[in-house]
Amino acid sequence: MANPLRVVIITGMSGSGKSTALRALEDIGFFCVDNLPVVLLPKFLEIQSEPTKEITQVAMVMDLREKGLLARYPRIFTRLNEKGYRIEILFFDASDESILHRFSETRRSHPLAPRGSLMDGITQEREKLAPLKRMADKVIDTSSCNVHQLKDVVQRYFLGATPEKRLVVNVTSFGYRYGLPVDADIVLDVRFLPNPYFVEGLRALNGHDSKVRDYVLESEGGKIFVGKLVDLMAFLIPLYENEGKSRINIALGCTGGHHRSVVMANHLAAYFTDKGYFVNIAHRDISKS
Repeated sequence: MANPLRVVIITGMSGSGKSTALRALEDIGFFCVDNLPVVLLPKFLEIQSEPTKEITQVAMVMDLREKGLLARYPRIFTRLNEKGYRIEILFFDASDESILHRFSETRRSHPLAPRGSLMDGITQEREKLAPLKRMADKVIDTSSCNVHQLKDVVQRYFLGATPEKRLVVNVTSFGYRYGLPVDADIVLDVRFLPNPYFVEGLRALNGHDSKVRDYVLESEGGKIFVGKLVDLMAFLIPLYENEGKSRINIALGCTGGHHRSVVMANHLAAYFTDKGYFVNIAHRDISKS
């Protein structure tokens, strides 16, 4: 009998983007673990499969940082498949030149060559991982990918196989005094709304507080803006989806990033969540003085 728990193993070459891929899956609802010893995998899946657990999909990075991986994974994966688990293996690869460049940028040592030649370590790793690469469900070459492109590739692979919307919506609140978010696709200035900073009893609070939220949303400008914002999103988002865009970054800014932008970012994130989108929300400057 097949186990309904979805299990994704992320493996591959050091420096190929496995950590970025794991974060991308976490953003779309996977329970993620980095560097889980393969010997612990059966017990881990047994615990996650308990009826009281609400987790339906897990992802974990397994690579040559664990010395016993290559000797143990064939037997363990086979046993788990026999128990009804569907193990999906994503193998991440990159050209030697790309990996050399990435290690040079980060100045990290290669796990197989902590003191020796980096190129020798890469060559050894390719040889050791060749059997695992051959059994992978998908091989992703990240040679020409930056961090954002790699996240898009991973999320598109998984979201494209479901009937749910593929677009990932990232909503960020920020303060203009600290500068614009560099990765924003859409920036909305909400400094026209009444500012709780100048209201006694609200200044020390932030946009998560219900008093601040009500003050902003119940204002005349707030009510009108929310309606027009929803209309704008209902118009724009389907057009972005039709163009094949896999993520959209929406930033809302006020003066300090504590009150109005937080309220509106939370409200917009709730709107997209209700519509069935995968939503990430961040309040970049809420803790800044």
